[in-house]
Amino acid sequence: MARINTWNPEDDRFWQSEGKKHAQRNLWISVPSLMLAFIVWQIWSVVAIRLNDIGFNFTDQQLFALAAMPGLVGATLRFVYTFGVGMMGGRNWTVLTTAVLAIPAVGIGFAVQNPDTPYSVMLLLAALCGLGGGNFSSSSSNISFFFPKKARGTALGINGGLGNMGVSVVQFVTPLIITTGTFAFIAGDGQKLSNGQEVFLQNAAFIWLIPIAIVTIAAWFGMDNLPGTKQSFADQFVIVKRKHTWIMTWLYVATFGSFIGYSAAFPLLLKTQFPEYISLAFLGAFLAAAARPIGGWLADKMGGAKLTSIVLVVMMAGAGSVIYFLGTKQFGGFLASFMLLFIASGIGSGSTFQMIPGIFVPKEAAPVLGFTAAFAAYGSFLIPKLFGWSVNISGGYAPAFFIFIGFYVLSIVLNWYYYQRKESVAVFEAKKTTA
Repeated sequence: MARINTWNPEDDRFWQSEGKKHAQRNLWISVPSLMLAFIVWQIWSVVAIRLNDIGFNFTDQQLFALAAMPGLVGATLRFVYTFGVGMMGGRNWTVLTTAVLAIPAVGIGFAVQNPDTPYSVMLLLAALCGLGGGNFSSSSSNISFFFPKKARGTALGINGGLGNMGVSVVQFVTPLIITTGTFAFIAGDGQKLSNGQEVFLQNAAFIWLIPIAIVTIAAWFGMDNLPGTKQSFADQFVIVKRKHTWIMTWLYVATFGSFIGYSAAFPLLLKTQFPEYISLAFLGAFLAAAARPIGGWLADKMGGAKLTSIVLVVMMAGAGSVIYFLGTKQFGGFLASFMLLFIASGIGSGSTFQMIPGIFVPKEAAPVLGFTAAFAAYGSFLIPKLFGWSVNISGGYAPAFFIFIGFYVLSIVLNWYYYQRKESVAVFEAKKTTA
């Protein structure tokens, strides 16, 4: 592929004649790469709930820890991945970070076949799944360089939304793929359940090895390193001095942090409260991911700050409804309330990301996107842990949801004060600064 020597997507003539086709090609390779990263990152959210069924003997606390560990490691790695594109180039970094997803996939596939595998090994493999969690920061940073500001919200929404779909894909596909022995001659024998049924839990990991290889090759031959985007770590690290980096991080934690945290915890929450409906575990992540591109598009049309405010109010209402319906054990109301939470968090993930390019200049907007995503990813660790803490102190989940509601209230205040009120908007219009 010919090397791109100049890049200026804000020049409409360049964009229409040349830039758009390159941007779209890179976007549509980035999407499956990011989807696979989310799949590997969230494998444990569905594998953990089946381990004791096939002969392991882990406590609920240990299972929640396995589901949470990829979130902790993935969120931490996002700080590293944030600066990867600027240091190595978007194509090079995407190839590397897609290829390494095979490491935890192979490890999990072998480990689940032996019930004597130590918990420490399982915890290490869960941590290695965090390699998938880091990709979102670098992927968002990379795609932000390709598109003009007027289309960036939509592009980031598509990349993030379809990439996030990996969470629901793994939660939907796993229960189906583990029931087939089609790959037994390669992947190994199955495991017996107490009812005599045979499952092949290793398929949950091994099935993704071929797609990982295909997308890695596609990224190598089909993506680009853009000129003028490479920056040293020191050049990019200046963003930590920006006040708005930290405010937008808080807002993105409220939206995407909720989405990924609820996604990690929802299967276990369903199994403990409404086990007969565990097959619906994928639904929330699916709706949230599908809503994210809509959030980016709507934010481009009506303004990110206004949409984010609406989303946060809806999330407060959703969390309050979940508390009520959990208390009354009404599954229909519980499911509807949680789906409202998921959809709102998906839309809010798109709207908050749309806000960032309007606040920062492009070379700072890219690492800020990754930096905010890094903090927000801790939601996949903290929310399952908060649920575990809540059960320990109260026997239920209400205390955790009251904490979430308080967080959303503070987020509404911050968003209004800095980005929604007329005085704040006037400051940005007048200065066009990154301060």
